[in-house]
This record gives sequence, C-alpha cells and structure tokens, in this order.
Amino acid sequence: MAKVKRKTKSAATKRFKKMKNGNVKRGHAKTSHLFSNKTTKQKRHLSKQTMMDKSDSKRINKII
Repeated sequence: MAKVKRKTKSAATKRFKKMKNGNVKRGHAKTSHLFSNKTTKQKRHLSKQTMMDKSDSKRINKII
C-alpha cells in the first residue's frame, strides 16, 4: 500500500514561507493595530520578515 501523504495546513502556508536552503521566513507579531504607542524604529523592525529558529523550522517544514 502507498504511504499516506500529509495535508498541508493552510494556516501555516499563509504565515510562513519556505526558503531554498530549508529555512523558514516568518512575520513579526504585534503588527495589526495600536501603532500610535509604538516608536518609528519598532514599526520599521516589525514590518520586516525574519528567519525562524532551526528547531522550529523543522517542525514547520513538515506541515507546509
């Protein structure tokens, strides 16, 4: 019998992006509202995406 394939989690595909080398890109939290309380520097850094930790990216790669 053939192996059963895992379905991709659609929530994960919306939030994470897989890179060629196996790393995973992710966005920052706290970027949906209440921007008047944040400094310009905070808003600038939160707007950019960042790489996920290696230990977490292994887990995320399985569900993407």
